[in-house]
Order: sequence, then C-alpha cells, then structure tokens
Amino acid sequence: MATQALVGKAGGAAGSVELAPAIFEAPVKPHLFHAEVRRQLAARRAGTHSTKNRAAVSGGGIKPWKQKGTGRARQGTIRAPQWSGGGVVFGPVPRDYTHDLPKKVRRAALCSALSLRQREGALLVTDVLDVADGKTKHAVEVLGGLGLDGEQSVLVVLEQANPGVERALRNLPWASVLMVAGLNTYDILRRKKLLLTRGALDAIHARLSAAENES
Repeated sequence: MATQALVGKAGGAAGSVELAPAIFEAPVKPHLFHAEVRRQLAARRAGTHSTKNRAAVSGGGIKPWKQKGTGRARQGTIRAPQWSGGGVVFGPVPRDYTHDLPKKVRRAALCSALSLRQREGALLVTDVLDVADGKTKHAVEVLGGLGLDGEQSVLVVLEQANPGVERALRNLPWASVLMVAGLNTYDILRRKKLLLTRGALDAIHARLSAAENES
C-alpha cells in the first residue's frame, strides 16, 4: 500500500497517510478518460438548438407564379429552401445529447485519473484547510504555504461544504473546489494539481471502495 506525505498548514510534513492501491495505484487508461469526459461534456449540452423547415416558416402559401409560360423555373412556394427566408433543410432540432456508461467504467476512469495525479507527484494531502474569513487574499496565502502559488491550476477537494473556503477560492481562475460527492474525472484532468483534505481522502476511500463492493 502506497503512502502519501501529509502536508501541514505551514507546508511542513505532518506525518503520512495510506493510499488504497485499488484507487491510487490503478492502471492509467487514456481511453477511459476519453469515454468519461465525452460523456460528461455531452451531458452539459443544452440541446436547445433549433431551425425551421419549410413547413414551419410562415407565409408561402400561394404559388409565386404559374407553372408554365413564364420562362422561369417552376416554383411551388417562396418558403422552399432555395429561397431567401425559406426553410432549412435537415437543420438541427432540439435533442438530448446524454448517453450512459457502465458504472464500472466510470469508476475505473475516476480511479485512473486519481492514480495519474499520484504517479505524477501532483497529489497533495493536507491535514487542515480553512479560510474562516472567506477572503481570497487569505486563501492565496494558505495555498502558497502548501506550495501552490498559481503557476499550476489546482482542484481542491473537501469532505463536506465549507463556505469560507468556497467563497475564498471562487475568485481564483486557477483554483476550483469540489465536494467528494461531486468528484469526477473531467475536473481532475482539467487541473494540474489535486489537493485533498484528510477527511476528503477518507471519504474517497469509502466512496470508491463501496462502489467496488457493489460491482
């Protein structure tokens, strides 16, 4: 079982914690990243795009000129696609882009992303993370003490909601906050560093271990 150094509030070592091999030493599989990120981004699409075909465009109920004798091409309506202001042929219509992946695949992709960050040395675990006053300036100082100075983006994962930390970090473009319940592959991969609190690490172990037992 791998161990991870526990970083104290001042940035020094504060002991170590054990990492579950099935979660933080899983094989890194890029094809799972592709499948899961594609699923997540597809689910975020509104799917509200719409166009009108010739039946939906108002007007055009009368034949613009008679069928024969004018020397012009025959036309049945001024709302046909070749006319300016006419309907659209095979245009987009409202649809749902979501698609499913098996739970085993989604879990494997998440474990693979966590393992990737651990393998890269981009995983940090801290015993405490608190910004009681909710000030961004204070949050920058706290992260700086942990070796996170904004040169690389970071995802902060908390065990439960912490209004002070969430409010303090929301103004930092290089940092984002998630609860363990919302931890996902896409957000791990889009940030270069992963910062977990000790409670969040325990919660991740519990969540993914329970998912493994269910499968």
